[in-house]
Amino acid sequence: MNTVNDTYHSLLARHDAMRLRRRLFSPAGTGRQAAEGAGPAATAEAPQQPYDGAADQRLITDHLELVTPFEDLIAHLYDAMFAHWPFLRRLFPESMEFQRQHLDAAFRYLIENLHDPDAVAATFTRLGRDHRKLGVRPAHYRAFEASLREALRRTAGPRWSEDAERAWVRMLRFAVAAMVEGAEAALGEPAAWQATVTDHDLRRADLAVLRVRPHEPYPYRAGQYASVASPHLPQAWRQYSVACAPRPDGELEFHVKLTGRGGVSEALVARTRVGDVLRLGPPGGTMTLDDDPAHDLLLVVGDTGWAAAKALLQELAAHRVARRSVHLFLGVRHPSALYDTESPEELRRRYPWLRVTQVIGEGPGPGEHGALADVVAGHGDWSRRLAFVSGPPAMAGPLVARLTAEGVPAGHIRHDPLPDRA
Repeated sequence: MNTVNDTYHSLLARHDAMRLRRRLFSPAGTGRQAAEGAGPAATAEAPQQPYDGAADQRLITDHLELVTPFEDLIAHLYDAMFAHWPFLRRLFPESMEFQRQHLDAAFRYLIENLHDPDAVAATFTRLGRDHRKLGVRPAHYRAFEASLREALRRTAGPRWSEDAERAWVRMLRFAVAAMVEGAEAALGEPAAWQATVTDHDLRRADLAVLRVRPHEPYPYRAGQYASVASPHLPQAWRQYSVACAPRPDGELEFHVKLTGRGGVSEALVARTRVGDVLRLGPPGGTMTLDDDPAHDLLLVVGDTGWAAAKALLQELAAHRVARRSVHLFLGVRHPSALYDTESPEELRRRYPWLRVTQVIGEGPGPGEHGALADVVAGHGDWSRRLAFVSGPPAMAGPLVARLTAEGVPAGHIRHDPLPDRA
């Protein structure tokens, strides 16, 4: 990481420490309204409570064709922001493509879910906690809002409506207020954790298994993921499932597949060495086990989605009280693609309570053959099981849809849609 960014994040850490100290000695000053900047708020048009997201959703949707697809809007937004506030450029990676994809997804999520402000607030509270690792501050959100206004007008042209713009701003301020609250609530934890690479095992030319030891305890649960940044690309972060349940020595394991040149995955697979220090964002994700043994479990994984299943199986083995039935569907294109798992027979020996079905996508090999979703659906009724789905978006998305169509309640499906990782 370069010296400028090191200094910047050190100053932010000191500032956070002072804020936490003031907060501890002044309990009355806590809460969303006491948060520094109180949302992008510092402007006159703060959203009213309760926020009428459904009304803004209708206004935004009525004018959506003027600013979609979002590629031009996002390009104009960043052009405006970096032109007016060039110092903000250092908060972003050299390549902005992945960042643009994330902002596109965030806009779509907001507009599709604005009728449910509680769900939006919960999502963006978590996002605010996560964004602390980037060094984001309320002043940056104000710059973002001004840039968004400019980009909306430039993209939509003369047909743009002031009412639609105000709806966009209210939507943004509602989301940002939740992000600020999430950041404030996380002042007692590091914005990011440093972790030293203790092992780098190249299982294939395009896939590495890394073990890292955080310098401070990393508080995660089996099934969760972490954002990872390499010193070779200090402002670029990618999410990877932690491939082990919490261990006594505190070490973490990540399975990283090379998905593109010049990105984080290449830095981790091809350029990382033992002794390198990575940065980890706070843990996230919902693919965690509950304490209620009432439901048997269905695990469906493909490719490096095995990482999350590996952690869950370790957790089940360590805390197995009730006799839960667990069925694992392990999807691979070809048996040679198994880079880390034991064979199905070895898994069954290790976990006698586990049923394993290997599903081969192409070529010969032991197991069942065909599309993973078809094979899972053909094995019977899963509607009473708690389902965990982990794998590439092209596999996991259709599988979640298929399980829902087969009668598995949406609340019984745990899946964190991690994006393709460059």
